[in-house]
Amino acid sequence: MPGAPYIFSPLTTRRIMLQVIIALLPLVAVALAAFGLRALVLVTTAVAGCVTFEYLGARFLLHRPAAASDLSAVVTGLLLALWLPAGFPLWMVLLGCFFAVIVVKTAFGGIGCNLFNPALAALVFLFLSFPGETSACLQPHWFDFFSDNAQKCTPVLEKLKYLSWENLNTSPESYNLAGLPDFGQMLKGTTCGNLGNITFLAVLPGLIWLLAQRIISWQIPFYYLMTFFILVLVHWLINGTLQNDIFIHFFSGSLWLGAVFMATDYTTSPMSARGKIIFASGCGILTGLIRLYGIYPDGVPFAILLMNAFVPLLDKICTPRIYGTPRR
Repeated sequence: MPGAPYIFSPLTTRRIMLQVIIALLPLVAVALAAFGLRALVLVTTAVAGCVTFEYLGARFLLHRPAAASDLSAVVTGLLLALWLPAGFPLWMVLLGCFFAVIVVKTAFGGIGCNLFNPALAALVFLFLSFPGETSACLQPHWFDFFSDNAQKCTPVLEKLKYLSWENLNTSPESYNLAGLPDFGQMLKGTTCGNLGNITFLAVLPGLIWLLAQRIISWQIPFYYLMTFFILVLVHWLINGTLQNDIFIHFFSGSLWLGAVFMATDYTTSPMSARGKIIFASGCGILTGLIRLYGIYPDGVPFAILLMNAFVPLLDKICTPRIYGTPRR
């Protein structure tokens, strides 16, 4: 269309993915420092598996040139690894890579065509197929790279979900009795968890970087976190029990990882600012409801995937008015 008002941007898919990889490096570094060789092997396996399946899917299913050079498969592999426990079996990691790249991404036509976030969809697939392995977390053993004596532990939110009724009060003795961490432990990353969620502080450098590089907009992380915070806070003020402690819910689990790196995925999030606000608020509400009333301790993957399904509708009803056209 000659004469159309085209807008040029230096951002390419490869450049965007490279910025996301840079933003994920602090999380990877924390995982390596906390879990050592196990984390390195798991991350390497996940990235190599996703890149391999990306090549095979493009070459033999889509009959296109190999698309691994756009680095999207590397991002998928990193994100999948960061949501898994350090001792997760490697063959299950590769199964998750296959599901993420071939089933969720390639089957829909490749990058930009998938309805659901590939890494999250693969995580839920692994969680439903192997619930024992996906919840078998290890206690962090900081800066002991080659340690093979890591102890199995129960994630914080799982402890919170299945507390016995006699422990449901807010006294300090109840926290100690239930084995729940204090705020300092959650900051230092000494709590039980997966590679990428032992401390929310590891997410902050990536958030600042992505915002500074204008790779993501502020609406989705802000409204996701604030909507969740308000919902759980109101529930906590009304009920006042240990199971809905606002600080544990807000600073543990995968809330920050999901809000910054998963909910902001270009393909599976709305394009308009109004759509992003609705999408992020829905993610926050669903995450809170699942954590407080559902059977799953975390709820972040399910909430984002459910809202992914509404993105085409949000893009349709929240499309900005074209400049110069009359208001409806």
